[in-house]
Amino acid sequence: MNSETKQCVACQKDFVVEAEDFGFYEKIGVPAPTHCVDCRQQRRYAWRNEKTLYRRACDMTGKSIVSIYSPESPYKVYGIKEWWSDAWDATEFGQEVDFSRPFFDQFKELQEKVPRIALLNKNCTNSDFCNHSNDSKDAYLCVTAFNCENIFYSTNVIPLKNSSDCYKTYGKSNENLYECIDIHDGFNCQFCYKVENSFDCYYSIDLRNCSNCFLSYNLRGQSYCFMNKKYSREEYFQKIAEFNLGSYEIRATLYEAWISMYFENALHRGMLIENSIGCSGNMIANSKNAINCFDAENMEDTKNIYFTVNGLKDSMDLYHVGVTAERLYECHAIVRSSHVIGSHLSYDNTNISYCDSCHNSNELFGCVGVKKGSFMIFNKQYTKEEYFILKEKLIAYMKQTGEYGTFFPPRLSPFGYNETVAQIYMPRTKEEVLAQGFKWTENLPGTYGKGTIDMEKLPDDIKDLEDSIVNEVLTCIRTGRNYNIIPEELAFYRQHNIPLPRLHPDERHKDRISLRPHRKLYEGVCAVSGVAMLVGYPPERRPKMLVNEEVYKKEVL
Repeated sequence: MNSETKQCVACQKDFVVEAEDFGFYEKIGVPAPTHCVDCRQQRRYAWRNEKTLYRRACDMTGKSIVSIYSPESPYKVYGIKEWWSDAWDATEFGQEVDFSRPFFDQFKELQEKVPRIALLNKNCTNSDFCNHSNDSKDAYLCVTAFNCENIFYSTNVIPLKNSSDCYKTYGKSNENLYECIDIHDGFNCQFCYKVENSFDCYYSIDLRNCSNCFLSYNLRGQSYCFMNKKYSREEYFQKIAEFNLGSYEIRATLYEAWISMYFENALHRGMLIENSIGCSGNMIANSKNAINCFDAENMEDTKNIYFTVNGLKDSMDLYHVGVTAERLYECHAIVRSSHVIGSHLSYDNTNISYCDSCHNSNELFGCVGVKKGSFMIFNKQYTKEEYFILKEKLIAYMKQTGEYGTFFPPRLSPFGYNETVAQIYMPRTKEEVLAQGFKWTENLPGTYGKGTIDMEKLPDDIKDLEDSIVNEVLTCIRTGRNYNIIPEELAFYRQHNIPLPRLHPDERHKDRISLRPHRKLYEGVCAVSGVAMLVGYPPERRPKMLVNEEVYKKEVL
């Protein structure tokens, strides 16, 4: 079959379905998409609420819990322990298939009956404020934390220990990090971006196999470098000793120098694709035949993938999946699973379609909240023979209604658009969101004007900060939003000589995201050769020294 140009039913822009795509669709039995790549991804983004948290009552016990669902949401919400317990059974809510009504209308009714977990948190200890996390201990307000311990305010960290305010760590071991982005096996680093196999580095960019580097960039196998100049060990530590790193004012000056170095001096590749064959996109590693993929590694034969780790094969159109997964299509948050279509937030499954928050199961279709089941449709149990007959009939019906092969429509998302990562990666106005069929939340959580301490009177140096700060309500100097410091966090700052942050954790997260390439490509020009190339940065926020792979390897490697 040849490539085909289609018009997106959402944005009306033309998009191309490539000839090889049709082979994948035929293999998994779905029709070609009706939405363009961006609109498909926008739908998945709008299902991922990572950080918008609320206080509400558990609908099982009445106890106060922290949840990604507001008290005004139409869902039953159980606390983490209660949801995973045997005190309830998802089959209690089973319903018949009605072939006179659209599938998604019936699915929405099931969604609103089955209890939802307050936060997705599996096999974790003392980490009740973490979301989308597994096998972690003593983690606080973190997202996608796998195999982590004693960490705070970090996202996409796999693994990480004794650290705070990080975005994307990977490899075998990462420890004692603060305000670090894209770190592969780092130790004792602060304010670093794209650092690999390095330790004791501060305010640095793009280091590999380095140690004791400060305000440096694009270095390989170096040590005792200050502003890219090599010093003796004694001279280096004398230079560093000139800065009181416990001082907020000194740190603010160093941060500005780091940002200036990022945009003015450091060389950045237009696209970063390492140890890979036949790939396109950005921030790709150890992959083969991965097309239009971003923030992804260890993939083979994939397309339109946005963030995956630790293994993915033979899949298309996904967001936040991986950990040995294969044959996935139009999904969000699928882990350790195979043969999954159109599903959300489901771990350890095989052969499921259009499922929401189902785990440790196989052969499910249109189910919600099933924790261990098989041969179920709309949470109703069937024999194996009955299941397959009804499943095929339902698929044929959904193809007639145009529902099969698409992700859940915007109206089924449990969240307002502005509660999700969609507002970070594809920001829209309220009017635009509503016109597209998404929801909008009027009253986001967070207090303002309730600070108990004058931020201008905070001690400049961490050594002068009293223990009583954990009892105070602080006020973000940028947004006016209130936040707190927990005792374990204060201990971390003192241990690593870090002054108390003056920004709300969400603002610090946004600043980290702003330094990373976008999950799309733009036209650009190599700053050295002048050759046209694709880059991951928009024109309005683009580092000066963007270069192509040939120039980068000549100058850095």
